Parts: sequence; structure tokens; C-alpha cells
Amino acid sequence: MIKAYFQKRTLQFCLPAATSRGIMKDKPVWYLFLYDDKLSQVTGIGEYSFIPGLSVDVGEKINEKLTETCDLINKGEYDFEKPVYGFPGLNFALETAILDLKSNGTKVLFPSEFTNGKKGIPVNGLIWMASPENMLEQVEDKINKGFRCIKLKIGAIGFKDELSIIRNIRRRFTSNELEIRVDANGAYNTLSVFDVLEMLAELQVHSVEQPIMPSQIDEMALLCKNSPVPIALDEELLGICPFENKRKLIETIRPHYLVLKPGLLGGFQETGEWIKIAAEFNAGWWVTSALESNIGLNAISQWTYTLENNMYQGLGTGSLYSSNIGSPLEVHGEELYYNVHKKWNYEFIY
Repeated sequence: MIKAYFQKRTLQFCLPAATSRGIMKDKPVWYLFLYDDKLSQVTGIGEYSFIPGLSVDVGEKINEKLTETCDLINKGEYDFEKPVYGFPGLNFALETAILDLKSNGTKVLFPSEFTNGKKGIPVNGLIWMASPENMLEQVEDKINKGFRCIKLKIGAIGFKDELSIIRNIRRRFTSNELEIRVDANGAYNTLSVFDVLEMLAELQVHSVEQPIMPSQIDEMALLCKNSPVPIALDEELLGICPFENKRKLIETIRPHYLVLKPGLLGGFQETGEWIKIAAEFNAGWWVTSALESNIGLNAISQWTYTLENNMYQGLGTGSLYSSNIGSPLEVHGEELYYNVHKKWNYEFIY
């Protein structure tokens, strides 16, 4: 019979991570462990993905929900086929822990040329909000490392400075040489956002992620219809279920892209529904991590490779933390690889 338990840990950022929602110095993480009591030496690990202020999960209730879930599993009364609404992070943790248990705890959840170490996944270089000088330094570093797509967090230090940074980048690199994505995290209001988009369009920005706050459906639909820059939905997708509600949202807004975070959307099955809907309405998409540790990042990366999407993915986040689980994931140039010669190190968990 399958048994379960969980542990909570705190991830420490190497450097404070700033967004328009505030500055993060650390992040809570819960690990869910599943094992067969007849084969207790084999354990599957899943990560409960949660970002305070962004996830739809109520942080204060996560310990209680995990305790309840583990108790039901240990009694043999848990229905693994039934999704848990309101706790997408739990669905992601269960899904990945089950996959890992089935793979005998190897962490190879989706065998492929990626997990064989033969192929990589192209990823964007993430530029965090900071002083204009520091953001330019980050850009220089990513470009020197070989990145041809960068994603800038904007909306906190002042658009004039952010525009100046992008302008400086464009003086050196054309849109054919470097793809620039910007993520506003809902920083702009409906009155000012069109001016922002027009200026970004002049600099040939690839796309703008979540320019206004979510749940402004009509305003976002108007924005997607008239924007000179393609609009990508991110926070707008969180907490939307079941399938019919997802489809209605995309049919109404008609975005150009979807930014898919399996950890916050409820796992791979739920995220797969968004991909199906995106195809129906001719929207592009890419997958990103949601600041998971290497346990969650590993699962998301392996799954993403199987989707055969040739766009840049947002998966180069393994080095964000000073406290993390040692994993075979490595970024070389602009690609994420799985180093088959590198072992997992679970010291951080235990």
C-alpha cells in the first residue's frame, strides 16, 4: 500500500528577487513523499509549488491540507484520480511524486533524448528588476553566456529607466539577433498601458506578459485586439477550471500567447488542457517554472521537452537559490541539459 509524508523547507535566493509585486529573499517549499510500504527503499518525491501573493492556494492552509492528504493516503482512502480544486500546488506535487515512484525514484519521469543527455531545451535568460546599472549588467552577462532570448521583469523601477535599458540593448542587437520579452506582472493600469505598449513596439519587443492585473476580462480582450505588441497571459490563467471555463476565457480574450506554469496550474494534465485550447484559438505558448526547487524544475523540464515546442522556455532557474537540491540539470549557453553523469543530492531535503 502507498504511504505518504511531507516536509517543509525554505529556499534562500542567492540575491533578492524583485518583481512589481515586491522583493523576495526566500520562498517556502513543501516536499511530498510517496512510497510503497512493501518497497520502502523506493520513494517518489513531488514539490508543492507555491508563490506567496501569486498562487491561488491559501498558504496558511497548505500544512493542514497536506496533513489531511497524507492521512487519507496512509489509510488507503485517497482517490488519486480526483483533482483537488483550490490547491493546484498539491495536484502538481501528487502528480510528480506518483511519476517518480513509478520510475523507482530515479527522477526520470519522462524518458527522452533530454533525459539521456543528448538534447537540450532552449531557454530564455531571466533579468530581474534592479537598478538600471544592475539590470544592464545582468543583460550583458546573459548575452555573453550565449542567450539569444532574454526576459526582463518591468514595472518597478520606473518605465523611463526600463525603456532606456531596452533601447540600449536594441542599439546593439536587432530583433533577429536577440529576442526581448518583458513581464509586467500586471504593473500597468488600463489608462496608461497603451502608451507603454506603443513604446515597446518601437523597440521590437517580442511580447508583453500580463501588462494589466488579471480578472479584467473585457479590458484584456480589448488590449489583445488592439495592442501593437503581442500579449501573453500568465496570472490570468491561475485558478481557472474546469475545461469549459478555460476555453471561455481564451475565446473571450484571444491572447497571442499563453505562459504556462504547471506548478501553479495544477500539474501536467491541467496544463495540457490550456495547450489544447491554445491550438484551437491559434495562440502560441511556452512553459516556465514558478520558482520551484530542482525537484519541480526537473519534472517540468522533462515534460516540456516531450511537447516538441521550439520556442524559448522559461526553465533556466536552477541557480536562483543558495539552498537547493543538487541535480543533473545544467545550463550550457542558452540550453538546459540533463547531465547523466551528475548525481542527485538530497541533503537539502533531509
